[in-house]
Amino acid sequence: MISAVSEDHLNRLYRETDDPWGFRTRVYERRRFRATARALPRSRYRAALEIGCGNGEMARHIARRCGFYLGLDAVETPLLAARRLLPKARFLQTRLPALLPNGKFDLLLLSEVLYFLDPPALRDLARQIDRRYPRADVLCATWLGPSGNPLGGRQALSLYCDASARRFTCLRRGPGFRLDLARGLGR
Repeated sequence: MISAVSEDHLNRLYRETDDPWGFRTRVYERRRFRATARALPRSRYRAALEIGCGNGEMARHIARRCGFYLGLDAVETPLLAARRLLPKARFLQTRLPALLPNGKFDLLLLSEVLYFLDPPALRDLARQIDRRYPRADVLCATWLGPSGNPLGGRQALSLYCDASARRFTCLRRGPGFRLDLARGLGR
């Protein structure tokens, strides 16, 4: 997988703060986090994997419903904040391209991260998730405004969903975002 956004750009975003998007303070973010948690079809998950976990604010809403939570992000600064926020969860620095970790994850969360990838990376990510975690629920939370990246949210989500063997259903369109869910393959 290849990121459409450079490592330097990501590091610049986090140079002065571990919260460049206002996850802790913006009403939009609090609404999106609550809506995402409510959209999950199960009350409990054995293990969750969040790709692009940032500073752990989304994890705060999800991890308590999981026996095990693993968050991945490309930048160490937000991961330090996430580890302080949720010391029982696990957070790893990894930058796509990378093989996703082994594990019996039954929830994959892709929250406002798809538009950081380019089209080949989106296709590879979808296929890798389908192959490695076929029974997992996959929830995509997508920002619908301008991303400042080569792909916008709608376009990135469409490319990802088209490449996946799963059937995604739009659960909610909120102000500025949408939530799409695919249950595990074979359900």
